[in-house]
Amino acid sequence: MFHLKRAPGALFLVSALLAGSAYAETLKIAYIDPLSGPFANVGDAGLKQFQFVADDINKRNLTGGPKLEIVPFDNKVSPQESLNVLKKVIDSGIRVITQGNSSGVAGVLIDAVNKHNERNPDKSILYLNYAAVDPDFTNSKCSFWHFRFDANSDMKMEALTDYMAKDPKIKSVYLINQNYSFGQAVSRAAKEYLARKRPDIKIVGDDLHPIGQVKDFAPYVAKIKASNADVVISGNWGTDAALLIKAVKDAGLNTPFYTYYFGGLGVMPAIGPAGEGKVKQITEWHANIKPNKTEKFANAFNAKYGGPPQHLSFYYLRVNNQMYMLADAIKKAKSIDPKAIALKLEGMKYQSDTGEVEMRAADHQLIQPLYISTVAKTYRDPKNPKTAKFTGTDKDVKYDLEDSGYGFKTDTRIESYITVQPTSCQMKRP
Repeated sequence: MFHLKRAPGALFLVSALLAGSAYAETLKIAYIDPLSGPFANVGDAGLKQFQFVADDINKRNLTGGPKLEIVPFDNKVSPQESLNVLKKVIDSGIRVITQGNSSGVAGVLIDAVNKHNERNPDKSILYLNYAAVDPDFTNSKCSFWHFRFDANSDMKMEALTDYMAKDPKIKSVYLINQNYSFGQAVSRAAKEYLARKRPDIKIVGDDLHPIGQVKDFAPYVAKIKASNADVVISGNWGTDAALLIKAVKDAGLNTPFYTYYFGGLGVMPAIGPAGEGKVKQITEWHANIKPNKTEKFANAFNAKYGGPPQHLSFYYLRVNNQMYMLADAIKKAKSIDPKAIALKLEGMKYQSDTGEVEMRAADHQLIQPLYISTVAKTYRDPKNPKTAKFTGTDKDVKYDLEDSGYGFKTDTRIESYITVQPTSCQMKRP
């Protein structure tokens, strides 16, 4: 038997060439969200933002080599359909997935990814979560393969109830949420945190309704009106948020709403002037924050998609954070292997447009600042009437949502060290 001798330098060169070849591949990311059904508009809007930021990453070569490609898969916001889609994703060789709409979907995906990775350690799947905020996913159900880039619902409720507790005029609260893990978590946390911070506040209603099935929220609004609640708290999103707020407007209900996602697609056009000064949201970003380092990027996105028939407005700063952090992890790992990327993501500190954020290594929850803001008219410059549709006088409200003439104005910013919460995660590492 003959043995071929190679100089150490030659071996290094061959290894480097092979590594460089693998590193230069395109990394496909499966986008698993609704592209049909009642939440199709939300899924389509998210897809466009993912594709837009991927294009920016590719143009600037932020990964140091590999291109990023977003591959859409329609799950119809169905847990079972999501499992079917995941099988197609795995069979196609895609090894990074992203999803955000519905914690019900996220829960089954986390479980399925864990089981697949245990059986197929050489073909592992990485799951990047941009919006499913059930707190269990970074507590009792935490996973090495799952990373969440949105604040979880308990973090958001902690901030909201801190803000509410300072208002002595709030004596009663009505809760209305979608009846699945996320909506139930919002309801639970609202009752628990208000009882701790303001035991004098009464919960005068606590409705959980089917997700994506209610066509007319008038009966729910009638109950809210009859309760004489001082404030409504809702985690509703998508079509459920838009239809709820439309019923509120139609009923002439003037009760303030404290919300998670009422800055999302379709809500502002549905309420318009009826939401002014009454609808609040808690988010990681909005178009009128100061300083606004995302302004140029958001304007570029809006220029592409803001006209008819879509009238989209840039919304998810967390999608940008997720994608840019992914690119940075690929560059640092010099690999598109899911485990190598995950090891670089956990513990990563990243200078986002709103300040430093950190992917906490203990549970893979992004720690980031949050904003509470209120609906306001966009400003019209008297010298340039084309700057807005309405006659708002507040110069801090420069941008509207979906050509509605209304946007959000910051009430307060909550720093990262305040939003952070302890975790019960006992992570099983590969």
